[in-house]
Amino acid sequence: MRLNQVTVTMPDLDAGWEFYRTLGLQPIVDARPHYVRFVCPDGGSSFSLHQGEAGGSGTTVYFECDDLDLTVSRLIEAGILFASSPADKSWLWREAEIFDLAGNRIVLYFAGANRLDPPWRVPSSAHS
Repeated sequence: MRLNQVTVTMPDLDAGWEFYRTLGLQPIVDARPHYVRFVCPDGGSSFSLHQGEAGGSGTTVYFECDDLDLTVSRLIEAGILFASSPADKSWLWREAEIFDLAGNRIVLYFAGANRLDPPWRVPSSAHS
């Protein structure tokens, strides 16, 4: 099984379009004012926005960046406001946090090998 896409709700898709393009996502569907879809520049997954009023209802989306600090600097220069600066976390990820215009929580992070293989990973025998 592979994750294809994540869709979040956003009231203003024009503003969402600009916000997520600034983050570096590449548009592949523009059906505004109801729906837009982007492809992530790495990894082949996609991310979409559906027009609606129920944004920011506990959604958190994680986007991995190979050079988190450089990415954050570039986004700050582009006018993106961060809720938290890049910081090393106890779960061995480096993260920075922003909120999109609908209040959805976006975490930009770098985890390296710890993304899928942290020291506390469940042994493969436990999956059976």
